[in-house]
Amino acid sequence: MLSAQSLFQEMVDNDRAFQLFCSIAASGEAQGGWENGRIAALVPDKMRALAPKITRHGADEDKHGRIFNALLKKRGLEPVEVPLETNYTMLLEQRGIGLAHEKLRRDEHLGEQDIVVYLAHSRVTEQRASDQMDMLKKYFADDPEVGKAVKMISADEDNHLAYCHEELLRLAAQGHGRFILDSLVSCAKVEMAVYREVSLATMAHMGRILGWSAPKSAALVAGIQAMYAWERLGGWRRMTRLAEPERRNALGGPSSTAEPAPAL
Repeated sequence: MLSAQSLFQEMVDNDRAFQLFCSIAASGEAQGGWENGRIAALVPDKMRALAPKITRHGADEDKHGRIFNALLKKRGLEPVEVPLETNYTMLLEQRGIGLAHEKLRRDEHLGEQDIVVYLAHSRVTEQRASDQMDMLKKYFADDPEVGKAVKMISADEDNHLAYCHEELLRLAAQGHGRFILDSLVSCAKVEMAVYREVSLATMAHMGRILGWSAPKSAALVAGIQAMYAWERLGGWRRMTRLAEPERRNALGGPSSTAEPAPAL
């Protein structure tokens, strides 16, 4: 039976597929860590209270990258080059979502609207990450090889999402509501298109590695396209709603940029 669980199990059971999956994930997390680190360094003076939380967010992303690399190392595998068409974070930046790397490389303070753009981008992409990790946790929380990593990353993604909700609501109360909503909607509509492209490209690579039949590959393509159609019809709105999170001050603790990847 074709299911998310069976597909991921195939990837976990095959060294080359697992190597590509972990390499794609580690690369995206490392890029997210760099972006958050630069944003934390460039936060405008009147918003400096946010800097420790942004730093913590970046430290978590770096930790996730190390976790995926640790999973590879446990199997005696090395990271492989990530195909450009599967690079979710790079493609989002190329489509104008989030803060441009050119801006982040300058040593100039960001503006308040830049921070709103960053938080809106994070709210949308962390929703995607949280949803994906919830799915993996449902099926693989007890897996002896990847279960601990899945649970750890899932908890972090939930914290990141709570932080985005809380900070965006705080900024909305300060008069940024219209800009926040516009930023969330524009980001969500681009993100769902990029996510479809990356999903199709990743499944194509996995299909070649795992030797999937033409009917199986076609069924997966149909499933990805159906998900995209649902999101276009209104599913994207789950990425733009804001609500007070149950977990308050989720990133309020001290950051630990030098935290090693935990033993898995």
